[in-house]
Amino acid sequence: MSVVLAGGGTAGHVEPAMAVADALAELTENVRITALGTERGLETRLVPERGYRLELITPAPLPRKLSGDLVRLPVRVRRAVRQTRAVLDDVQADVVIGFGGYVALPAYLAARSLRPGRRVPVVVHEANASAGWANRVGARSARRVLSAVPDPGLARKAEVVGVPVRAAITSLDRMALRADARAHFGFAPDARVLLVFGGSQGAQSLNRAVSAAAKDLAAAGISVLHAHGPKNTLDLPEQADGAVPYIPVPYLNRMDLAYAAADLAICRSGAMTVAELTAVGLPAVYVPLPIGNGEQRLNALPAVEAGGGLIVEDADLSPGFVADTVVELLTDTGRMQTMTAAAALAGHRDAARRVAEIALEVARADSRKSLR
Repeated sequence: MSVVLAGGGTAGHVEPAMAVADALAELTENVRITALGTERGLETRLVPERGYRLELITPAPLPRKLSGDLVRLPVRVRRAVRQTRAVLDDVQADVVIGFGGYVALPAYLAARSLRPGRRVPVVVHEANASAGWANRVGARSARRVLSAVPDPGLARKAEVVGVPVRAAITSLDRMALRADARAHFGFAPDARVLLVFGGSQGAQSLNRAVSAAAKDLAAAGISVLHAHGPKNTLDLPEQADGAVPYIPVPYLNRMDLAYAAADLAICRSGAMTVAELTAVGLPAVYVPLPIGNGEQRLNALPAVEAGGGLIVEDADLSPGFVADTVVELLTDTGRMQTMTAAAALAGHRDAARRVAEIALEVARADSRKSLR
C-alpha cells in the first residue's frame, strides 16, 4: 500500500500528517509513506526526523493581495501539478491524504488528472473551523471528507474525526506524570501551575499581560511556566528566595511534561493547540489571534462550549484580567476539576488512527474496483 500525504508549510499542516503517518505504520506493516512538501516549509525538518520519505514540489500559495505573484500563480500551479503527478506515478500511489496548505492543491489536481485507470482517490482532512481554499477545492472531488468540527465551510458534509495528534500527546496520562513533570521544571508537587505559551515564536500580548501580573500570581500561590519565544524576553520582578516560582523559557521541547505539570493554560487557539489540550484534558484560557479570518476563535468554541475553557479577546487580555479572572479560576478547586473533565470530553484522542483507517478503506475499495 502506497500512501501520499499532502500537508506541507506550517506545523498545523505537517504535524497532523505525521500523526497519521505513524498511525498508518502501526495499522499495517506493508505500507509505503511519502510526504509532499516544499523547500521552505517545516516539513524539510519534521518529515526526515520522523523517518519518512519527503518529495519536494514547487510551492503554490494563493497571494493575499493583487501582485505579480497572483499573475504567476497559474504557472506555479501547473508546474507543481506536473511534479506531483510524477511523484504519484513513481511511488505508485494508492491514496492521497490532503491536509491543506501549499502542497495540497497540486496534490488534489494531480490525483484526478492522471490518465484514466491510474487516477488516485483522495481523502481530505480539514483541521480548522474555517476551511482554507485548497481543501475547499479538494473536497469537491474527494472520496471522503473529514474535519475537526461539524461545519468547516466545505462544499460537502464532512465526517467529524477531530485533529490527528501525535501519540506522545494522546497517550499522555497527566495525573500519573504530574509529580515527575513538576520536578522537571522545579515546581512543588502540590503547586498550582499556570502554563503560558504563544506558539513556537511566542506571543507578545500574552507575554506582556501575564508577566505584568507576576506579583499577583505569586501572591495567590500560583507558579508559572512561561514559554515566551526565542526572540522575546520577559520583564519580570526579581524573585525572592523561596518565592513561588515564575519560570520563563524561550521554548518548550517537552510539551508533554508541560501539559502534565500544568493546571491551566493561557494560549492561542490554533487547531493543533486546541486539539492537543483537549486530547490531554487541560483546560485553557484561549486568546485567538486578532488577525486573519477569525478561525482561531471558531477552533476554540467546541472546547469552550463543552465547559473546558474560556475565550478572551486579545485586546481584553490585560494584567488585570490575569490577576482577577485567571487567579480566581485557578484557586477554585471545584471549577478547575469540572473544566478539566470537560476539556477531556471535548477531545478526539483517536483522530490519527481514524484518518488512517479511512484512507486504507478508500485505497482498498479503489483497488477492488480496479480489479473488477
